[in-house]
Amino acid sequence: MYSHKVLAYEQPITIIKPGEFLVSQDDIIISTVLGSCIAVAMYDATCGVGGLNHFLLPGFFVPQHDPKLSQMGPLIDPDPRDFLEDSARYGMYAMEVLINGLFHLGAKRANLIAKVFGGASVLGLGRAGRKTVAQSNIDFVFEYLETEQIPILASDVGGKESRKILFFVKSGKVLLKRIRGTYTSLVAQEEHVYEERLKAKPVEGSVHFFKEE
Repeated sequence: MYSHKVLAYEQPITIIKPGEFLVSQDDIIISTVLGSCIAVAMYDATCGVGGLNHFLLPGFFVPQHDPKLSQMGPLIDPDPRDFLEDSARYGMYAMEVLINGLFHLGAKRANLIAKVFGGASVLGLGRAGRKTVAQSNIDFVFEYLETEQIPILASDVGGKESRKILFFVKSGKVLLKRIRGTYTSLVAQEEHVYEERLKAKPVEGSVHFFKEE
């Protein structure tokens, strides 16, 4: 994670890498580059608090109920059993630290809004009859947010192109740029290293869902 300034924006930009997250109440931009990974921009517009994470499930996420297509993304009936698999725990942790960080800065659960990005197929195709890692990441985050009843205001997921996103904390606005060519290969290499690191160090702790206040 590092910060810098560019002439195009008044706000300083903080870059986060795979496995990182940042929450803030300052007038900053949080940016990241995504391949198969998922980033969730979440904010409470009433108090000007927002945050962004960047995570990957190092395995497959298979819901008990088949996903249904919707305009925003997959619609999956929540089932607590889906989150008991080891792979899902990495996503659970990434979402918990983001939400808890927002609460710490004064955000209210009822005001939280999410925007979801990523899940491009840059880490290869799934085997016959199996989904890709990217699709597992997409299904996980949509079911998680449905379970927590956090509305998704916007999403841009799937496909084969990497994405660069800029999240404006104070307004909740997100700018997105698609990335083609050799840079996508570099993103895939970075995510593969991250995936292997996750597999070598299992996440600890139990599954936790947030309660209504």
